[in-house]
Amino acid sequence: MPHFFKRIYHKFAEGRGKNLTYFFPFPDLQPLAIIWIVVTGTLLGVRHLGGLQPLELNAYDLMVQLRPDLGPDPRLLIVEITERDINTSEKWPISDRTLAKAIAQIARLEPLAIGLDIIRDIPYEPGNAELAIQLKNPKIFPITFRGDSKLQRVPPNPNIPENRVGFNDLVVDPDRIVRRNLMFASEGETTQTSFSMRLAFAYLNSKKVESKLTEKQEIEANKIVFLKLRADSGGYQNINAQGYQILLNYRASKKIAETVTLTQVLKGKVDPKLVKGKIVLIGVTAPTVKDIFSTPYSATTNGNIQTPGVLIHATATSQILSAVLDGQGLFWYWDEWQEILWIAVWSAVGGCLAWRLEKSLNLMGSVIAACGSLAGFTFFLFIQQGWIPLIAPALALLITAGVAVTYKYEQSRQQQGIVMKLLGQQTSPAIANALWKERVHLLESGLLPGQKVTATIILTDVQGFSTISEKLPPEVVMSWLNEYLSAMAQEVQAHQGVINKFTGDGMLAVFGVPIPRTTAEEIAEDARLAVSCALAISSRLPEMNQNWLDRGLPTVKMRVGIFTGPVMVGSLGGTTRLEYGVIGDSVNIASRLESCEKDRHEDTCRILIAEETFLHLADKFEVESWGSLPLRGREQKVNVYRILGRKKK
Repeated sequence: MPHFFKRIYHKFAEGRGKNLTYFFPFPDLQPLAIIWIVVTGTLLGVRHLGGLQPLELNAYDLMVQLRPDLGPDPRLLIVEITERDINTSEKWPISDRTLAKAIAQIARLEPLAIGLDIIRDIPYEPGNAELAIQLKNPKIFPITFRGDSKLQRVPPNPNIPENRVGFNDLVVDPDRIVRRNLMFASEGETTQTSFSMRLAFAYLNSKKVESKLTEKQEIEANKIVFLKLRADSGGYQNINAQGYQILLNYRASKKIAETVTLTQVLKGKVDPKLVKGKIVLIGVTAPTVKDIFSTPYSATTNGNIQTPGVLIHATATSQILSAVLDGQGLFWYWDEWQEILWIAVWSAVGGCLAWRLEKSLNLMGSVIAACGSLAGFTFFLFIQQGWIPLIAPALALLITAGVAVTYKYEQSRQQQGIVMKLLGQQTSPAIANALWKERVHLLESGLLPGQKVTATIILTDVQGFSTISEKLPPEVVMSWLNEYLSAMAQEVQAHQGVINKFTGDGMLAVFGVPIPRTTAEEIAEDARLAVSCALAISSRLPEMNQNWLDRGLPTVKMRVGIFTGPVMVGSLGGTTRLEYGVIGDSVNIASRLESCEKDRHEDTCRILIAEETFLHLADKFEVESWGSLPLRGREQKVNVYRILGRKKK
C-alpha cells in the first residue's frame, strides 16, 4: 500500500503543524495546558463565588469528627438545668429565688468565676431582691444578648459593671452550624466582649497572664496570638467576618467538662473539688427551652443531634485557656495566593496523570492514590490546627483528569477513525488496527518493526487476463475487475484473513497476521480457514460468471496457490513511501503453486496446496495428490495437492 504514511502526514499537517506528533503517545502539552488553565480558572471562579463553601464545610465537619478528642477540661464545671430540674421547680423560667440560691451554693465552694448563661432582664418573683444581692458578687459574669437588630437586644442589668457582662450571641454559618467564636463585637465606638472571653480572661488574670494588642490589633496572651478569621480563611469564601472572630476549636464530641444538675447544686450534693478554683457555667440543657445549636458533631446516623448553648460557650472558654496555658494551637490558614497555588498544583497533577497513563486501571489507581494523599495531608495539617482547602483541590484533580481523558479519547477516536478510513481504502481493517496500535514505533523509527510469524499465504490469478483486457475498454475492465476483487475480499475477511495487496487481477491474502499465532492449533486453524476461503471463492464463481455472461462481459477461470510457512511482516520502503509487506520464501512458494502446470486447469477454480498446508487440514477436505513437482525457481521438488472440496460428514 504505497504512500499511505505520506497521505496521513498531509491529512494531519493541515491543522497540526508539519510533524507527526499524532502518533506520539506524549504529544505537545499545549492542549493539556489549555485544559489546566480553563479548569483551574473556572473552579477558582466558582470557589470565589462561594459555590464550594458548603462542601468545604462538610469536609471540615468530617475532619472534626475524625480527630481524637481532648477529653473534658479540668478547669471548667457546667451546671445543667435539665428537663427534670424544670419539672421539679414546676415552672419556667425558674424563679429568681431558685437561681439566687443556686449561685449562693456555688459561691460558697469558692469558684474562680461563675458564668450565668441565663437571661435576667426582668424579675421572676419571688426572690428578685435576693438575686440582686448575689449578682453583686464580683465573681459573677451574667450575659446580655446583642441580636441582629436593636429590637432583639436584651440590655444588661444596669446594676452590674460592664466589665462583668458578656454577650452570648453565637455566630452560625449559612448551614446553621456553629463553627466560629465571636470574641469581640463593635457597635459604634463601643466594643463589647463575649461571654466566653469574660470568663477565660478572668481565669487568666488570676494566673497573672498578661495580654496585649499586636500591631495588627490582634490579641496576644502568653505569646499566643489570636489570628482574626478572614472572609476567605480556609474553606470559607465571602463570609461575614465582622468583629473579632476565630475558628471555634471543639474540644470533644460529648463531654467538654464535668457536669452537675441544678437539683444537685440546690441540695448541696456537689463535690467541692469540682468547684474550687474552677470556672462554673450555669445554663439550660433542656431541649424544650430550645437554646440548642448544630455543631460539626451534629450530623450523625441517628439524625441531627444539637448542642445546648452553654456547652458551646464552655467550648469557647476552654479553647482560649487551652491555647494560652496549654500551648494548644489555634487554627491557622494559608494566604489566598497559597490556596490558589495549591489548587492549581493538584489540577496539574490530575492532568499529568491523565495525559501520561494510557491504561484505565493505572489511571484510576493513580488518581485514587493522589486523592488519598491529598486527603491524608489535609487531615494531617488539620490535626496540627491548619485548615486548608480540600474539596477545591480534589475537584481540580478529578475534573482536570476527567477533561484530559475525555479530550484524549475524543482526539484518539477522531484520529483513529480518519486513519481507519484512510488505510481501509487500500488494506484490511486488521492491518489498519495493527498500524494504529504500533503508532509509537511508527513515529520513533518511521517503520513498523518487522516480526517473524508462521502464516498461510493465498495467491490468486485470473487465467488469460491480458487477453481480456486487450478486448475491452479500460473503464469496462476496471468495473468488471472491481466486482471480481470485491467478491474475493468479502470472502477473505469473512474467513478472518487479511488482504495484503491486489496485484492487478490477482490478490495476496494472509491468514495469521497481524496478531502472531503462537500454538500449533492456531497455525492449523489458519491453514483450514485459508482453504475454506478458497473454496468459498470457487463456489461464487459460477453465479458471477453467469451474471457477467448475461451482461456481455467475459467469464473468469482462476488459479489459487496456498502455502503455510514462516514469513516476515512489517513496513517496507522508506518514510516517504511505505507499505505493509509480507515477504519470505513462503510467499514465493504460494506464487509458484498458483502458476504451476497451467495446462492442468480442468475446472473454474483450481486450488493447489503444498504438503506443509496439507498436514494441517486434519482430513477435513477432499484432496488429490499431484505428486512431487518441480516449481519454477526452486531446486527442490514440492509435494503438491489439489483441493477438490470439503469432505462430507
